[in-house]
Amino acid sequence: MGAFGKLIDVALFVFFALMAVVAPLIDGQTSLPGGIYPAFLTDLKSNYIADFGDYLLMEKPHFLVGLVWHELVFLWPLSIANVYAILAGKSWFGTTCLLYGASVVTSMAAILGEMIGSGKASERLLMMYVPFMGFGILAVLRGLVSRSTKSTGSVGNKSTIMPRRKLA
Repeated sequence: MGAFGKLIDVALFVFFALMAVVAPLIDGQTSLPGGIYPAFLTDLKSNYIADFGDYLLMEKPHFLVGLVWHELVFLWPLSIANVYAILAGKSWFGTTCLLYGASVVTSMAAILGEMIGSGKASERLLMMYVPFMGFGILAVLRGLVSRSTKSTGSVGNKSTIMPRRKLA
């Protein structure tokens, strides 16, 4: 993949590392009891809601709470696994990256669809959410590229074709 691929991996590493921290500490406040979080974290989230006018986090619609649970149960462990995979150079990084990206793109499609369709979101709020869609697409593409370049067998390779049986 070259230098461009390494640059993508660095960008994804920063994103996955941030998500490994942000998901349980900030996003988790949407679905977990607020009493388990220190005051400075709840204040940080309250200030974000006030500054950006994030009506979804203020109103906590059921679909958003479900997506946050999905993030905590499925995407948070994948973020941690992806950070490890990048640092250790694991061969399965492409697969976990593809899973993460596909899930984020799907979730962000629902969130952005609601924001754009309702007309309640300010341009500033949309600019806060759109990069997540971009990182999701980047993760999907990274997962697809790594799978296509590391293919082990091909149709023309004799080792992958079953040998002919002699007819008696």
